[in-house]
Amino acid sequence: MKPRFALLVGVVFGIGLCLSGMVAPSKVLNFLDVAGAWDPSLALVMGGAMAAAFLPFRLVRGRIPAPGRRIDLPLVAGSALFGVGWGLVGLCPGPALTALGRADPKAFAFVAAMLVGMALHRLWSRGATKTPPAPVADDPS
Repeated sequence: MKPRFALLVGVVFGIGLCLSGMVAPSKVLNFLDVAGAWDPSLALVMGGAMAAAFLPFRLVRGRIPAPGRRIDLPLVAGSALFGVGWGLVGLCPGPALTALGRADPKAFAFVAAMLVGMALHRLWSRGATKTPPAPVADDPS
């Protein structure tokens, strides 16, 4: 049942991305162009997503273990790499996978590069020892 539900949620997410126009790299690039042809629609889509997710996340808080909240070099480096790629190309993984359905050549190149990056990360981290993050008490607020 879980795989079918996950597929359904993914399809709904993809449809939402298409309807909002967020699979077009120009939307993202125009959002990031604050000194030029700035387009605030991405901020509105993000705000709507956060508003829709707020209550469900509050309801499940405490039912599932919280992930580690440690900020370390791999987290910062990965976030910076993600941000630079997003800013240069105008795609991130969700919209890129959705854009594959439109046969967008940029999406194919992006997804290929993403898969190569994932494979390189797996090879690079294979020998690294992983230390679990220190437990963090839940915020009482």
